[in-house]
Amino acid sequence: MATSEILNLNPQGVWKYFHELNQIPRPTGQMEEVTKFVMNFGKSLNLETRQDKAGNVLIKKPASKGYESGKTIIIQSHLDMVPQKNADVTHDFSRDPIQTYIDGEWVKARSTTLGADNGIGCAMMMAVLEDNLLNHPPIEALFTVDEEVGMDGAFGLQKGFLSGTVMLNLDTEEDGDLCVGCAGGTDVNVSFQFKPDEEIEKGDVAFKISLTGLKGGHSGTQIHLGHANANKLMNRFL
Repeated sequence: MATSEILNLNPQGVWKYFHELNQIPRPTGQMEEVTKFVMNFGKSLNLETRQDKAGNVLIKKPASKGYESGKTIIIQSHLDMVPQKNADVTHDFSRDPIQTYIDGEWVKARSTTLGADNGIGCAMMMAVLEDNLLNHPPIEALFTVDEEVGMDGAFGLQKGFLSGTVMLNLDTEEDGDLCVGCAGGTDVNVSFQFKPDEEIEKGDVAFKISLTGLKGGHSGTQIHLGHANANKLMNRFL
C-alpha cells in the first residue's frame, strides 16, 4: 500500500502528523528542517512557540475553560530517529523520506527504520495541540532533539525553559502502559596510566585483548534477561 494510505487510519490527526514527519529527513544530528517544521506548526495555531540553544522546541497551549487551575502538564517526545536500512536498499537518510505501508494491523517501513521512535510520540503531541475539543490543563509540549546519540537535547535543555512540574514522556513501547520512573543513560570514557609494580623485562610482549560478539541489549528493557556484560566479563578474565 502507498505511503499516503496511513492517512486513513484512526486517530487521523496522529497519523497525519506522523506521515508529515516522515517526509522530513531527521536522522540524529540533522534537526534543522524538522525543528523548523514544528516551530511553524506551533505558530500556525497561534500558540506560544520557542526554541532553546540546544534546538529543543517548546509549544505552550493554554488550559481549556474551567481547567485553568490545573497543574501544567509537560508532554515530551524526541524528534530524531535511528537511520538504519537493509543492505540491499538504496536510501539516503539525509534527503529521502521514509516509505511506509500497512501490513495487517501494523504500519511498517520499506526496508528502513520506521521513525516511530519517537515520531509517533511527536505526532500524538501535535494532534493534542491541534485538537480544540479536548479538555485539559495548561500544556507544555516539548520536542527534544538528538536523543539517540546520548539524549543531547534533554541534557542541553535551557534552564527555566519549562514551568510545569509534571511530565509525561511518550517514548514508550506499549499503548496503555504507564511507566513511573526512568532507566536513565550515561556515557563514560575511562582512561588511566598503568605503572607496573615491577620493571618490564626485555623481550616481554604486550597484547591487546578485545571481547566481542555479545548480544548487547537496551538496559531499560532487557536488563533482566541476563545477557553477558563486556565490562564484567573482561574483569573476570583479567
